[in-house]
Amino acid sequence: MMRSVLAACAGFGFLLAQCACAAVAVDFVNASRATRCAEEDSVTVKVLGNGIASFRISAEHPPYIAAVKDDSTAPDFATCDMSQDPSFAFAPRTLTLYEDADIRLVGHVFPTNWRPDVVDFFVGGSLERGLHLVQLLKRGAQRDIEILVVYPADGYWRVKPLPPPALADSAYGSSFLFGPIEETTRPFVAIRSIAFDPATLTFRLVFRNESSGVLRVAAATNAGVTLALAVDPPLPADRPFAALRSMFVTPAQADVAVARWPGTSLAPVSAPILEFGRFRTTSARFGRIAQSTHNLSAPDLVFDAFDVTTSR
Repeated sequence: MMRSVLAACAGFGFLLAQCACAAVAVDFVNASRATRCAEEDSVTVKVLGNGIASFRISAEHPPYIAAVKDDSTAPDFATCDMSQDPSFAFAPRTLTLYEDADIRLVGHVFPTNWRPDVVDFFVGGSLERGLHLVQLLKRGAQRDIEILVVYPADGYWRVKPLPPPALADSAYGSSFLFGPIEETTRPFVAIRSIAFDPATLTFRLVFRNESSGVLRVAAATNAGVTLALAVDPPLPADRPFAALRSMFVTPAQADVAVARWPGTSLAPVSAPILEFGRFRTTSARFGRIAQSTHNLSAPDLVFDAFDVTTSR
C-alpha cells in the first residue's frame, strides 16, 4: 500500500495530501534569507499547528531524476566565510553501532563541532555518548546505501530515497528539524538522548526540556522514503514543531527552489522559495523543477498527514 502511494505521488505537481491522508491544516512560515554561499542553510521554513502530535515527511526524487546520468555532489565553498562559526574540539572516532542482514548503523565523532552538547545514543543495551553523526544504511547485494542521517548534537536530519537504476547512489539535500526548535546562530533542537530500535527502524528521542519525539522509517524504496514522526506533548500554535532547512543561491544552484501546495479545489499553488511569507495547507512539497549544479540528485521533501493524535 505505502509503495503504491509513493508511486502515485512521485510527480512534483502531485501532493501527498491528495492521497488518503488526514486533512489537518498547518502553517508554513518562511524565515529564509538570500545568500551567496552554496554551503549555508539560508532557507528556513517553520511548520506550526496547534496540538499537532504526529505527521509525515517523505523524500522523493526530483522530477528530472530520469535525466541524471552524471551526478553533482561536490561542496562549493567559493563564496563562503565560516571563520566565525563556533567550534568545539572532540576526539574523532567511527564505529558500527548495529548491523544485520538488512541494515547497518554507523556513528561518527568529528574533530570539531559547532555545538558542545554530548547526547546519549542507545542501541539495545549499548550506549555511546557524544556522536555527531549517525548514518542508517540499507544493506544491498552490491553496496550499502544511506537513507537517513541524524546529527544528535543539533537535531538535524537528512533523508533520501534509494537511488534510481541509472545511479549508484544519490545525494542528500535539504535537512529538517522536529521537536522543540530553538535558535542561536541557527535553528537547532536540543536532544538529551536517542534510542534506536532496529526491529522497527524507530528512533525515540528525549529532548532537553524532557518532552519526547519518535521518528520511524515507515517505507524505504527506490521511489521514496517515508518517515512517521510524533511529538509528545504537542507544541502550542506559536511554537514550530518542525522546520525545513536548506540552501538557495539561484534556481541553478540550490537544494530547494520551489514550494508547492494545494490551492482552491486542490489546484496546486507554487512559489519561489524566497518569495512567499506564510501559507496554510494540509501538505507542502519543497524541491526543484530545474536541474541544479548543487546536489543534483537530492530529493524533494513532502510534509503532510498532520494529525492531533498519534494513532496511525
